[in-house]
Amino acid sequence: MMNRRQLLQTGLAMGALAASPLSAAPKIPKYDVPEKYLPRYVTLRVDLPAYQIHLLPDEFALYWTLPDRKAIRYTCGIGRPGLYEPGEYYVGAKKEFPSWTPTPEMIERDPASYAKYKDGLEGSLSNPLGARALYLFQPGRGDTFLRIHGTDKPNTIGRAVSNGCARLVNDQIADLYERVPLETRVKLYHKMGT
Repeated sequence: MMNRRQLLQTGLAMGALAASPLSAAPKIPKYDVPEKYLPRYVTLRVDLPAYQIHLLPDEFALYWTLPDRKAIRYTCGIGRPGLYEPGEYYVGAKKEFPSWTPTPEMIERDPASYAKYKDGLEGSLSNPLGARALYLFQPGRGDTFLRIHGTDKPNTIGRAVSNGCARLVNDQIADLYERVPLETRVKLYHKMGT
């Protein structure tokens, strides 16, 4: 029997995965992104605890930390000005091909774009949460409605365009999703100068 550390080192998530036949799941295509946006192993300048997510908004970089100051760096899109919410979170839920419903705040901010979806959209590669989503929670607050999720729009990576969530192209969020167990600590850092 593998212990938690061994499971994490093999990239197996501790959280329950949706029970659906493999043939029913849509295939996730590889997205054409610039080479600099591909995930890569890096050595960190600082010693961070292993198996956490750290997001640096000024770099549009999301790091999945590993032992010995190593990490996997993903390039992400972040919340646009006024909607990015730095802080400490944990992964409170994980979903494959999650359904999506705009928040009341999104509908109020931009009714022309979001009111038509008030009843939600079923999960798919092209819905706003994409192929996978990690749901960010805070103690005492519960679900923050912030997500680390997929997108089929590679042109939104490396930009501040979302309603507050962090996004990776669908094939990259699928990779991260398999590595990250429930209860994982997530830190969204402040932007420089704020």
